[in-house]
Amino acid sequence: MLVCGLLLTGGLYAALAPAQADTSQDEAALIKEGRELFLVGCAFCHGQNGEGVLTQGGSQYGPPLTDVGAAAVDFQVATGRMPMAQPGAQAPRKERVYDDEETEALAAYVASLGTGPAIPDKELYSTEGMSDKELEELVVRGGQIFLANCTACHNFEGSGGAMPRGGYAPKIRGVDSKHIYEAMLTGPQSMDTFSDGNIPPEDKKAVIAYLNELDEAPSYSGFTLGGLGPVSEGIIAWVGGIGVLVGFAVWIAAHTTRSSKKKDEAAA
Repeated sequence: MLVCGLLLTGGLYAALAPAQADTSQDEAALIKEGRELFLVGCAFCHGQNGEGVLTQGGSQYGPPLTDVGAAAVDFQVATGRMPMAQPGAQAPRKERVYDDEETEALAAYVASLGTGPAIPDKELYSTEGMSDKELEELVVRGGQIFLANCTACHNFEGSGGAMPRGGYAPKIRGVDSKHIYEAMLTGPQSMDTFSDGNIPPEDKKAVIAYLNELDEAPSYSGFTLGGLGPVSEGIIAWVGGIGVLVGFAVWIAAHTTRSSKKKDEAAA
C-alpha cells in the first residue's frame, strides 16, 4: 500500500505540474548559456566562477559577483556599463554589447552563484493604469523622497554631479524606469544601496514617477546652464556680469582721460 501510494502521488505530481519541470529545464539551459557568455566576456576580470580577480599589488581588478544578484547584472549590462574597456573609478554608460536575451542569460548565471536581488517586476516601477490624481500624489511624494536622499549627489533635478576619488553621480534624466529601480536596489559604483528596508518598493516607484515628470516638464528659465545649480549660475554671473561691469569701468576711464586731454589742449 505504501508503494502504491508513492506511485500514485508521483504520477499525479508529474501529470499536474509539467510546466514546472519545463521551467526548470529552461532555467538550466539559460544558466548554461549565460556561463558560456560569462567565460568569454566577463571571466577575465571577475574570475571563471565569479570569485573576483586581484592584481599583483593586492587591489581588486574585478569584484566578486557571487552575491550581487540578477538585478545588478541587468543594470550594468543593459546600460552598457559592463563589460568595461578597462578598470576605472567609474563605469560610464555607453552603447550596450549584449542584447536582451544575452543579458537575461548572464543575469540568470550570476544569480545562480549566490544570493542577491532579482530583476524587479514591471508592476514595481510602472505607473501605467494610475489615475491623474494618484499619479500626482505619487510624484509629490517622490519629489520629497528624492530631495531628501538623492540631491546631494545627483543634483536637485537629476543632472548628476562630481564625486570623490574620480567618481561622479551620472545624469538620471531620461533613464529607463527599470534601471532606476535596479540602481536604487543594488547601489552601483559609488551609490548607496537603498534596500526595501530603507526605501520601500512603493517609495521607489514614487521617485521614478518624479524623475519621469522632470523629463516631461519644460524649462521656463531659458538657458538651463546644464541644470547644475548655483555653481554654474555663479560662474556665469561672475564671468558675464562682473566682466561687463569691468568693461564699462575701463571704457569710462578711457573716455574720461581722452576728454581731459582735449580740454587741456584747447585751453593751451
